[in-house]
Amino acid sequence: MTLVLTVLLMLTSLLLIVMVLLHKGRGGGLSDMFGGGVSSSLGGSSVAERNLDRFTVGIGMIWFACVLALGLLYAYGAA
Repeated sequence: MTLVLTVLLMLTSLLLIVMVLLHKGRGGGLSDMFGGGVSSSLGGSSVAERNLDRFTVGIGMIWFACVLALGLLYAYGAA
């Protein structure tokens, strides 16, 4: 169980790094390469940026759950 959680934690960590780097900064970002440069008229961000936000939050929640699960496993000696 701890091996699966550790591998999942490493994968989500790498994905979070990539996702954060893809976000648009003040001067634009790598997300412009994938259609992030076209802005929506209703919101301040594009569809690509909003989808990237959703994916980043989802990956972050998985990462957080892995950290908590591993912490509980190590704390109670199941590792």
